[in-house]
Amino acid sequence: MKEVKACLFDLDGVIVDTAKYHYLAWKRLSQELGFDFTEEDNERLKGVSRMASLEILLSIGQVVVSEEEKLSMAEKKNKWYVDYISKLKEDEILPGVKEFLTLLRENGIKVALGSASKNSMLILENLKLIPYFDAIIDGNKVSKAKPDPEVFLLGAKELGVNAEECVVFEDAEAGIEAAKRANMKAVGIGSIDVLNKADKVVPGFKGIRLEILEF
Repeated sequence: MKEVKACLFDLDGVIVDTAKYHYLAWKRLSQELGFDFTEEDNERLKGVSRMASLEILLSIGQVVVSEEEKLSMAEKKNKWYVDYISKLKEDEILPGVKEFLTLLRENGIKVALGSASKNSMLILENLKLIPYFDAIIDGNKVSKAKPDPEVFLLGAKELGVNAEECVVFEDAEAGIEAAKRANMKAVGIGSIDVLNKADKVVPGFKGIRLEILEF
């Protein structure tokens, strides 16, 4: 492949684990509605939009409400989630991430965030990671969800590089598919069983070196 000029990172599950805070917020909503929402139930919400997640939650609890009430519940859940992530600290950055971002910058490789989260800036600010990114593409800049490649193509555009010069780091199947559709190389962060469509798969960033960018 061409020389790698840029790396694009998903946020949740790659740089920081905010999934637990989504779970806590959904669980709080379920308890308010009078039923329990387990971690097993929560697996069904991975990579699913907020409103679709709410539909799944309501079906689990066999709760029927109006569209208006659904919007109000989704808003309430998001407010709780934002309250949780507002307390994020630097020590919640996943192991090895900061060191790898530093390594990329030292070697002149551009760095962008490619996340559907509308709370990306708040999260990166609390983690004190904003200076590590040359571009931040989040849910406020894109309208199409992964596996649509929009978020990564926009990242490449803002960085001023070609898609085939980019490597994407993702922990979700939809994200890997989005990278491939953008004509970028994809490194899966997690399990090879789940992320087998990625070009490479690693369990995490601990001890990771620039060789990861050689294809």
